Amino acid sequence: MPLHATLSVGQIYALNFVDVDGRTLSTADGHVTVLVLAQTADSDKVRAVGDRAPDFCLGNPTYRMITIIHFVKKHGAIGRKIATMLLRQRVNEEAKRLQARYDAKKIARNARSDIFTVMDFDGAVASQLGAQADAAGFHVFVFGRNGELLQQWNDVPSGADLAAVLK
Repeated sequence: MPLHATLSVGQIYALNFVDVDGRTLSTADGHVTVLVLAQTADSDKVRAVGDRAPDFCLGNPTYRMITIIHFVKKHGAIGRKIATMLLRQRVNEEAKRLQARYDAKKIARNARSDIFTVMDFDGAVASQLGAQADAAGFHVFVFGRNGELLQQWNDVPSGADLAAVLK
């Protein structure tokens, strides 16, 4: 699904988010950021992007991946609490997978602290990325340290394409 108002490669975007752990994140805070905009049904695609992250990014504080889960269906207060609880469980499961990769590479770091997930219940985050709130679709963005958009895809990029942009 194409973005409603696409972001432009080469432009700087200082987009701000708060993840499920209460951490404030920005695309312009000195990190190279792979940002994945997905819906709950896209978990396999999100995992594929993470699995394709090059080894030089693993455990390296210069790089990070932020996953934004956009909920198309409206949730009340109780629904949001349940969705948050379920998402935290999924994040913890993914942290175990990532920790195994860290351990294999002898990276002495807690993988859970390197997983950033933002919940977008009202479309506000998706709209920052130029997506229509009711149909955000799946998108991958790579932002440079100052928030410059380096590349974007509407599907899972190949490992080689992702690595080329991240270098």
